[in-house]
Amino acid sequence: MTDFNVRLAAETEGLQLDPACVATGVAAVLNDPAKGIYFVAESDGAVVGQLMITYEWSDWRNGNIWWIQSVYVKEGFRRRQVFRKLFDHLVRLARETPDVCGLRLYMHGDNLRARQTYERLGMTATRYEVFEMELRRDGLESREGHGD
Repeated sequence: MTDFNVRLAAETEGLQLDPACVATGVAAVLNDPAKGIYFVAESDGAVVGQLMITYEWSDWRNGNIWWIQSVYVKEGFRRRQVFRKLFDHLVRLARETPDVCGLRLYMHGDNLRARQTYERLGMTATRYEVFEMELRRDGLESREGHGD
């Protein structure tokens, strides 16, 4: 998962993440399901795809929104329905979970291939835009223009 997240940032945003920091972040999710949960796809015992969900409570809808994040499919397995299977599994779980009222994700605006994939799966662009103020743990604001 750490390797996939590092590759995801490099491929989609040209970012070079610190693998040690990412590994600590992945471990935090794995050790605390309140932070989120990873779903993985395997082929012959090897992980070939992943997605993670995190949670947002909506007081307007009185339910949880599951945010889809850290979507990555290993090269060589793309265009082979790996993400679709992960997504379909997630949709089934969400429909079976009474307090889940929706699924959301954000993507880099220039990622046309991802946009087309999400639209084919029935997701639609919303009127919402994402604003961010990134705060580093050392109190310094980091450079603008990158996400996670």
